[in-house]
Amino acid sequence: MCTYAGSLEPADGRFAIVAAKFNSDIVDRLVAGALEGLRKHNVKDDAIDLVRVPGSVEVPLVCQQLAATGKYAAVIALGAVIRGDTDHYDYVCQMAADGVLQAGLATGVPVILGILTCQTEELALARAGGAEGNKGYDAALAAIEMADLMSLLNKK
Repeated sequence: MCTYAGSLEPADGRFAIVAAKFNSDIVDRLVAGALEGLRKHNVKDDAIDLVRVPGSVEVPLVCQQLAATGKYAAVIALGAVIRGDTDHYDYVCQMAADGVLQAGLATGVPVILGILTCQTEELALARAGGAEGNKGYDAALAAIEMADLMSLLNKK
């Protein structure tokens, strides 16, 4: 039996980060975490592209566009959606998550969901470098591992 698993050795190719501008105080921390994760695992700055979009709903389209170019080993989607007083939160969370999933499925390129969906700003900050770690960093590691796994599977 053959078993395949990705490692944290960067695959050939570039990595893209697509980050929402909305809730920038939180998203900027996620971006910093993602960059730290990529750099710590030997991804050079000249192999990373950062693209800013207005909000989390816009993230999936740009992720799909970048993944479809074939230039990227993986794309990391970052954003922060915080519950407000209306149902808008529910729609944005669903559209963003579904869109990121569809971008990866449509292109065959790993598109990693690093969009926080939190009840409060405090919970989001805890996940953007606070007590709960940095989910941007975690998304970067998932991107490296998935890029490596896809590279292994594509060689079969």
